[in-house]
Amino acid sequence: MMTPGSRNLITDVAGLKVGNAQNDHIKTGVTVLVGDRPFTAAVHVMGGAPGTRETDLLAPDKTVQQADAFVLAGGSAFGLDAASGVADALRAQGRGFAVGDQTVPIVPAAILFDLINGGDKEWTANPYNALGREALTGASDTFALGSHGAGTGALIADLKGGLGSASIRIGEHTVGALVAVNALGRVTVGDTRHFWAAPFEMEAEFGGHGTASSFDPQAIPPVKGGAQNTTIAIVATDAALTQAQATRMAIAAHDGMARAIYPSHTPMDGDLVFAAATGAVQVASEAESLLLGHAAALCLSRAIARGVHAATPAPHDAKPTYHMLHR
Repeated sequence: MMTPGSRNLITDVAGLKVGNAQNDHIKTGVTVLVGDRPFTAAVHVMGGAPGTRETDLLAPDKTVQQADAFVLAGGSAFGLDAASGVADALRAQGRGFAVGDQTVPIVPAAILFDLINGGDKEWTANPYNALGREALTGASDTFALGSHGAGTGALIADLKGGLGSASIRIGEHTVGALVAVNALGRVTVGDTRHFWAAPFEMEAEFGGHGTASSFDPQAIPPVKGGAQNTTIAIVATDAALTQAQATRMAIAAHDGMARAIYPSHTPMDGDLVFAAATGAVQVASEAESLLLGHAAALCLSRAIARGVHAATPAPHDAKPTYHMLHR
């Protein structure tokens, strides 16, 4: 039997913390996942328009197998500077990959496009380096969902997006997901209050409204225009995984994105899933490894719905929140 962790957050995976920072005037923000110690890191990209830093390093055949932190940020290409702020702060703590007498923190990052969302983007200096540092400084076992961190300025086809998270206990292992939802598509079925992820909901975590009674599978879904999209996520586990196994978990987690967003993985989305494995609990069998991927997909579906469900209104928003339309 699978149940949510005590917080129903990715930080139910022991040894991981999450920090958020945001600028509500700009309508953007940064979310950082950091480990108490380096974790095995992997990534899989299925969207056609990703914006990333150090993802090539996470291939199983590359030298570095672990990362110190992951960064999710708004700001399109500007947001990649958040990872520099995180790396600088980690270096000051003495953390990083040892190269001679130097340490180089490994901080892969992914960004979403939130430059056209009603916020004031006329900054004179890139704000993301400072936001990255702030998010790392505030990293904790608990953190806010919805219009916070990298989800601050996120939009989907018809609603505000947001930052979501969820967790599952499966056997001896814990699996969690963290996601910033800024999708081209929808997370609800037509104009109803029902989430596509409803079959996977646990304990009424996004309203308990159940599944839609019907929908037209041949209908062309409304979508957000242009290249203003991307859903970026992290799945994590306390299992001892190789980088190749963590990559498979990231691949499996994309199933959860496809179940929760309609459509997903489009040419105009940069859909990406990072994976983190802390290595605290050994994996007993190949079957157990398979179930970790399944649990990651379930967590990601739920986290996507939770992020949109938790979004809150703010002045000059470009789109309504879920609760403004579905009271």
